[in-house]
Amino acid sequence: MKEVDEESSVGPAASSGTGSVPWVTVGWVLGLLVLAYLPILIRMANQWTNDDDMGHGFFVPAIAGYIAWTRREELLQIAPKPSYLGLVLMVWAILQMALGILGAELFLQRSAFVASVWGAVLFLGGWPFVRALALPLLMLPLMVPIPAVIYNQITFPLQLFASAVAENVLLMLGIPVLRDGNVLELANQKLSVVEACSGIRSLLSLTFLSLVYGYFSEEKLWIRWSIFLASIPIAVAANSFRVSATGVLSEYNPELAQGFFHTLEGGVSFGFAFALMLLFHLIVKKVTARRAETPAAA
Repeated sequence: MKEVDEESSVGPAASSGTGSVPWVTVGWVLGLLVLAYLPILIRMANQWTNDDDMGHGFFVPAIAGYIAWTRREELLQIAPKPSYLGLVLMVWAILQMALGILGAELFLQRSAFVASVWGAVLFLGGWPFVRALALPLLMLPLMVPIPAVIYNQITFPLQLFASAVAENVLLMLGIPVLRDGNVLELANQKLSVVEACSGIRSLLSLTFLSLVYGYFSEEKLWIRWSIFLASIPIAVAANSFRVSATGVLSEYNPELAQGFFHTLEGGVSFGFAFALMLLFHLIVKKVTARRAETPAAA
């Protein structure tokens, strides 16, 4: 009787709160998803290669997959609770993909793949798995190029903002300039802030980088979100700094606003934006630490 009691006490304790990931099922479901969306994924990868604004697209699924892999021990401690709502989401994604193919709408086709992955996680593991994999799942939409309609609605205001900031900076430095929309009339030349100079490229890349940086460098969730939200105005400000610097340098040498030097300015401004993000994180941590020390000292 004593041995039976010990075995019965060990059984529930070992099984309570512990689950197992159905790797075989996960493998063939993901395999079928990739096979079903393969033509769409290939076309999207081609755009990542040829579109400078989406150069970060290759890193999104790779880093999201790596983060999910680092949480495998946590997933093993979660009992799967499959939800048929995930199956509904997957069916909806298939219909969305078909509608996108019929209407030749690339965004509907590509976002359908992301919805299918979300639905697969929900169907196989349930809401506990969705919560555990929230960050990599939320990263996946960043690999989908923005629709042209929305893209134009974002880039043009950014062009106007960068042009206005550059105009004010040049006037403060005593450099005569006349702005007409997104065109800066200087004494020696005319600078046009085109879509490539709108800052959308650094905005998309920096927001993705802020998620990765926040995950690996900060444990507090609210600080991670603060870094992500701060990356948006930081990217816009850094691009405005780039346009202003281009206007100043072009007054001394017009060649500095073209070719290699123009590309170099883009890299420097992105590095400046990343440094500002690091500085923001440092300030938030300092302020948080001081507030935590004040009640203890009192």
